[in-house]
Amino acid sequence: MDLVGPMQTFVRVVDAGSFTAVAGQMNTTQPTISRQIAALEEHLGARLLTRTTRTLTLTDDGRAFYEHALRALEALGEAENAVGRRRIKPSGLLRMATPVVFGRLHVVPRLPPFLGRFPDVAVDLVMSDTFTDLAEQGIDLAIRVGEISDPGLIAKRIGLVRRVTVASPAYLKAHGTPRAPADLAHHNCIVYTRLSTGNRWIFDGPAGPLEVEVKGRYRADNSEAVREGVIAGLGIAVIPEFAFSPEIEAGKIKVLLRNHEPKQLPMHAVYPSRRFVPLKVRAMIDYLAHEFALDPRLAAHSV
Repeated sequence: MDLVGPMQTFVRVVDAGSFTAVAGQMNTTQPTISRQIAALEEHLGARLLTRTTRTLTLTDDGRAFYEHALRALEALGEAENAVGRRRIKPSGLLRMATPVVFGRLHVVPRLPPFLGRFPDVAVDLVMSDTFTDLAEQGIDLAIRVGEISDPGLIAKRIGLVRRVTVASPAYLKAHGTPRAPADLAHHNCIVYTRLSTGNRWIFDGPAGPLEVEVKGRYRADNSEAVREGVIAGLGIAVIPEFAFSPEIEAGKIKVLLRNHEPKQLPMHAVYPSRRFVPLKVRAMIDYLAHEFALDPRLAAHSV
């Protein structure tokens, strides 16, 4: 029995926790995936997975085989690269996840040169402000803003996101301009509900860090909705500067509290923990790190 294909399928099923999810990733059917795993179990003479209507659980044999399969597949990939490094080029479908606004403004416009340089790579871009499970969704690489605490992920810092406090001229005309962070308590503030600190905004000022609890009548769970809320005059927001660069330069959006800058956030490229990283993933990480280092909005202390 050729074990490489079934081993790859088995590892993907374990990582995703679902036959159906892997079938979708591989553009095949759930019964096909089930037959591959059944054939592998028959060849090994051992049950690898315990199946219920809702979950998949590794047996003791399955857990041992999973660890060996991982090492074998990684060693195979490393051997292929070591022998044919000069000939092998990045190839295949790269599934990449990014936040919505960042993906629209800073990833999509940079894809044409990347795809031109690597004609054998295709990109499937998943844009969401939700931190997706990379294995379950079949994501090879994700761009995330903020600290990374998941021990199952490898993170490489590729940029720094500077945030600003902003409002529309119409809002400021109607409600006045805050002069200090404490004044925000008397304003409608647009709360980004996925921010780890919630409605507690942290600023760096001349006297050090300062925390303010804010409130408002409009909340949103994605940065695109926060951005549109600011433009519509719904309130004051703390948002990455890159989301409003053209509007700020044109005077359509005003930056407030310049002496008290919101805490900057690191930006990372993250991928599942593996010793072997596909060339397509390495190529994209290196490309974006280089591109962001040239952009003053993202480059400060980026690498």
